[in-house]
Amino acid sequence: MRQEYDFSKGKRGAVVHVPQGKTRVTIRLDNDILDWFRNEVDKAGGGNYQTLINLALREFVSRSREPLESTLRRVLREELKRAG
Repeated sequence: MRQEYDFSKGKRGAVVHVPQGKTRVTIRLDNDILDWFRNEVDKAGGGNYQTLINLALREFVSRSREPLESTLRRVLREELKRAG
């Protein structure tokens, strides 16, 4: 190890740049939820559990905008397909 290091060109803040369109946040998730997402990524052979959480949230948001009639029709179709 060196006796002295030069930090004159050092910058404060995150080491990894956050891509445009993304925001770094701190969030508390239950351990079982986080474990589930991590296990799903492992079963898929790799990837990023944060991306999977983002996809799940995006799907929830898009479904919450779906009118009730459309939701009922979709669920009925899915259940009929499963039963048939």
